Amino acid sequence: MIRIENLSKIYQTGSTPLQVLKDISLHIRPQEFVAIIGPSGSGKSTLMNMIGCLDTPTSGSVIIDNHPTDRLSDDELAEIRNLKVGFVFQAFNLLSKLTALENVELPLIYRGTSAAERREKAVRFLKLVGLEDRMDHLPSQLSGGQQQRVAIARALAGEPPIILADEPTGALDSKSGKEVIQLLHQLNQLGHTVVLITHDLDIARQAQRIVRIQDGMIVSDTKAGD
Repeated sequence: MIRIENLSKIYQTGSTPLQVLKDISLHIRPQEFVAIIGPSGSGKSTLMNMIGCLDTPTSGSVIIDNHPTDRLSDDELAEIRNLKVGFVFQAFNLLSKLTALENVELPLIYRGTSAAERREKAVRFLKLVGLEDRMDHLPSQLSGGQQQRVAIARALAGEPPIILADEPTGALDSKSGKEVIQLLHQLNQLGHTVVLITHDLDIARQAQRIVRIQDGMIVSDTKAGD
């Protein structure tokens, strides 16, 4: 599902190059639940941006569901993001003036999905995350855990094979965080490949596999529990 080969990323900061990722190779199979863990500044979020086609490598390749991405135009990368990847962020990124239902419908508008189909999908996925009685609420009327559930429903709206979750429990209390991880497990069991970015080892242990990154390099790749 995700194949990364000899990936490096260098940012130019003034006259000084900063190498954030160093010759990384990583394969993630369909329907795996993988946690990528590392301290702040380790390169894990940059790696997520590469997997999600939000950024491009300096060298090496990223192949998503058999689609090489290194020579794609911005429009083609946007299409891969739209069709293949659902994003869940720590900050939720919901639009404050839209209801939960409207927030979930939003990415489908960009796809040109009909109003009737948008509503059907938004209702279906809000029910899946347990928010059937909160669909008409604004984000300000929802708890942090409920807002993250809306964000997950929005990520699912396009029915992507890959879910990328970047510190999805970081802004939540422990109870809500556990519920979000349980929901990611449920999505994995439904057939989604889940990649979880975290700095928290206890969260990472909830995945099937833990990839540790430090100083821009993979330092270990083990089954959870090993």
